[in-house]
Amino acid sequence: MTCIVFPGQGSQFIGMGKDFHDNYNLSKLIFEEIEDYTEINLRNIIFYNEDNILDTTQYTQICIFTVSYVIFKTLLSENIINQNEINIMMGHSLGEYTALACSNKISLRDSSLILKKRGELMNNAIPPKQTGMAALIGKDSEHVSNIIKNNDLELEIANDNSPIQIVISGSIEEINKSKEIFLKNDIKKFILLNVSAAFHSHFMEEAQQILSHEIEELKFIENKIKIISNFDAQVYDDNELIKNNLKMQMANKVNWTKSVRRLENIGEKKIIEIGPNKVLSSLIKRTSNNFDIVSINEISDIN
Repeated sequence: MTCIVFPGQGSQFIGMGKDFHDNYNLSKLIFEEIEDYTEINLRNIIFYNEDNILDTTQYTQICIFTVSYVIFKTLLSENIINQNEINIMMGHSLGEYTALACSNKISLRDSSLILKKRGELMNNAIPPKQTGMAALIGKDSEHVSNIIKNNDLELEIANDNSPIQIVISGSIEEINKSKEIFLKNDIKKFILLNVSAAFHSHFMEEAQQILSHEIEELKFIENKIKIISNFDAQVYDDNELIKNNLKMQMANKVNWTKSVRRLENIGEKKIIEIGPNKVLSSLIKRTSNNFDIVSINEISDIN
């Protein structure tokens, strides 16, 4: 059986998905459909970065979702992927919404509109330049947690991406203050991220509460594909539990390392990463060597 994984924010690049759009009529039609739902000229943003807004959270999320969904549905229609062989899907942050759309648990219309709303809420959750995020390279989440605790840092782990890559969230002041502390405690690299706010932290609680009401109104559809939740890295086929975890995602840690371990523990062997770039494949390989991983973000990757 196969697990399909979908990327999150940070995987975007100008021109992503254009080869699918130009070579497959279905891809073009899906772009048009999502543009109709969201009333955003996504192709101008994605293909040409008009107005220089591809990296703005308000637009980034719906753009990455669109490209990932387009590629997945095109691969299905071309019989490159067999729906009956898919056992589990999961995604990194916004990628979990892509997983829900591609597994047909949420309609394309609802997925498009909820991600448009999510991007707006996260972009505007807190005034710019007050909070941010940084990637720490070299140690696992337990090591990072101990540094935070032992030095009384007001920071949170936002993404547990792999045993050697952790992302922290907090105020800009606290993040800047912490750099030397982390580097003196065996962190090899400290990289400030170009984001508008401290995602997956308590700074997102108000936005999360607003989005929770929107999630509650979503109509979930029953099917056999399972979802691994970002919130607790557990496997779910109960839509009510999936929905409840989704409500908690925005202001809490993305448990990606635990999610990969979960796949390993249940015996999954084959992973297909679908969407722009190949970020997740790299993270998965740093966590485990027990998977056969394929990444598809361009037509040339199909072979």
